Formats: sequence, structure tokens, C-alpha cells
Amino acid sequence: MSPEVPARSSVGLRASRPANALFVLPFVAVYALLLLWPLAKGWFISFHDHDLLSNDSFFIGWQNYRELLADDVFHQVVWNTIRFVLLSVPVFVGLSLMLALALNRPGKLAAFLRAVFFCASVFSVTLITLVWQLALMPERGLIAQGSAALGLPQLPWLTSDLLALPTLALVTVWWIIGLPMMLFLSALQQIPSDVYEAAALDNASRWRTLTHVTLPALKRTVALVAVIEVIRQFQVFPQIMLMTNGGPNNTTRPIVQFIYEQAFMQLSLGYATAASQVLLAVMLVGVSVQMWLERREAAQGARR
Repeated sequence: MSPEVPARSSVGLRASRPANALFVLPFVAVYALLLLWPLAKGWFISFHDHDLLSNDSFFIGWQNYRELLADDVFHQVVWNTIRFVLLSVPVFVGLSLMLALALNRPGKLAAFLRAVFFCASVFSVTLITLVWQLALMPERGLIAQGSAALGLPQLPWLTSDLLALPTLALVTVWWIIGLPMMLFLSALQQIPSDVYEAAALDNASRWRTLTHVTLPALKRTVALVAVIEVIRQFQVFPQIMLMTNGGPNNTTRPIVQFIYEQAFMQLSLGYATAASQVLLAVMLVGVSVQMWLERREAAQGARR
């Protein structure tokens, strides 16, 4: 009787495969409808001279991409976006990790501060930009008045070619740091208490416990937060449009704003879609590099 059991179980597994496929089918259909079809449609439109109003479309091959390569404004917006990612993502990862470590404790004060940091991320971009524009207003803004009271020089936060983009990056971090902080808090609470008890029995200091127990356990969460923030910050747009509208001198204009202007102001949907395909490629490269670095670091740690 025993030899027949594997045969029956294998038959049962084969019979269950169509049923499993039926369960997966709705997800695959929604995935194809909401993601794969728009990607394919966008790739198709990028090879056309497509007018948004008249809906006239003419196949022009790689002409849109050749024009993008020769467009100095496009080069600038791509570089602006990459700079924004480089400025904001390390701050997101580092600061949210520090906040999570500081607030991962019982007590009403810690719970209140966790709620405060997370609540900022649910406010609308219009409200956030209005508050920060008032705070950064020259002479009469809160920051300008505070600087004057301390005898510090007043800086052109949003009108300086040098300071505008870092200022916008800091505003963005202040606004939506709640999500990465909560991801780190969730990961911290999943670390077994037995590990900390073992470290305490070994008389490990707080610093040694942090560097040898806590941080190694958070490596995957660090990689997850970094990938999420790279994707989110490559798509930066509304806060920049509302606070600086890409100025001064195009130094804060991101690629998504360029795509928006080409599609809905210049009505050149084909050119805008080609730019969006370039953005997708840049995002994929950025995420791939980040994941490769994390895997290499994990492999090096395993060899040790």
C-alpha cells in the first residue's frame, strides 16, 4: 500500500494545478490590464507623432528618442531628478532608521511622536507646500524671522540655484518620512527578544548590540526602504511644481514635470511618452544597481 501513496498524491497535485491557476487568473488579468497594457501602449505611442487633442498619430520611428537625446532641457531635467534622488534617498533611509530606533519603546510619548511623524505623510501636498512656502518666505517667514533673531544671514531657500533643490528634498523628507519609519518599526518589533537576552548575558554594550544584533537584522528592510524611496523620488513632481514650478533657471524641474508639460501644454503626447519610457529605464537602472549592491554586500557578509 505504501508505494501507492506517492502516486495518489502526485495525481492530486496535478489535478489541483488548474484550480490554482483559476485562483491566480484574476490577479494576472488585473496586473496585465493596469500595468502591462499601459506599458505596451506607451511604448507604441512613443514611436508616433501623436497630437493629444486631435488624436492624429503618425509613425515616426525613433525620431522622438533622437530629439530627446539632443534636447538640452531634457538633459537638465534628468540630471535634476537624479540629484534629487541622491539628495533625498540617503536621508530617508538614515533618518527614518534613527527615528525608528529612538521611538521603538513603550510609553505614551513614543506613541505620540510616532503618530506625529506618520500623520504628516497623510496631509495633502497642497497643504504641505503652503505651510513650507509661508515658513520659507523671505523676511516675513518663520525661518527668516528666526534667523534674524539669532543674528544669522537670511538665505534664499527657494530662489537660489544652489539651495532650491536641497530645500525641496528636505521638505519632501519631512512630509513623507512616516512610511519608511513605520517599516523600520515593524521590522524592529519582529526581532526575537531572545537575541537581545543573549546579548545581555554576554554583557554586550548598547552600541555593540546595535551594530551586531539590530542592524544586521534590518538589512533586508534597509534594502526594501531604499528601493521604495528610489522609485518614489524618481517620480517627484507636485511639491516642486507648487513651490518653485521648476525654477530658478530650471534647476529644480524634474522629469515628470517635463513629461506633464509636453503632454498637456505642448500637446505632444508621443514626445512625452518617449520621455516617460526613458524615465522608466532610468528607474529600472537605479533599482537594479541598488539591489545589486545589497546582494553583493550580503554575499560578502556571508563569506566572513
